[in-house]
Amino acid sequence: MSSAALADGILVVHAAFVAFVVGGLLVTWAGLALGAGLALGARFARNAWFRGAHLAAIGFVLAESLLGLACPLTIWEDALRGTSHSRGFIARAIAAWLYWDAPAWVFTAIYCAFGGLVAWTWLRFPPRRAGR
Repeated sequence: MSSAALADGILVVHAAFVAFVVGGLLVTWAGLALGAGLALGARFARNAWFRGAHLAAIGFVLAESLLGLACPLTIWEDALRGTSHSRGFIARAIAAWLYWDAPAWVFTAIYCAFGGLVAWTWLRFPPRRAGR
């Protein structure tokens, strides 16, 4: 497998991680809203494993941002690409969606605000273990 293909694979994994972090909160909120109006509720919104993984994911993003560290996935992708810019269409589209040109403090502020929303949701609507 070529290094460009590996780099494209890392880019897809990176995009999936971002989708999990952002989408995880939206899915939790949707499940909590649906659960409030339904007799059965939306169990996934209070699932301890899902919520714990989501909290850990945003916690990792916050920690690396506050410490001024680059994401390991970005470092690996860049190392595999070297100076080459031979990305395919899908890879270019994902990269354009994933990488924005802004100062680092902008992203740190966004991550902190988003992390605050995740923490508030965790405290306001705590997850439950199975069977409870």
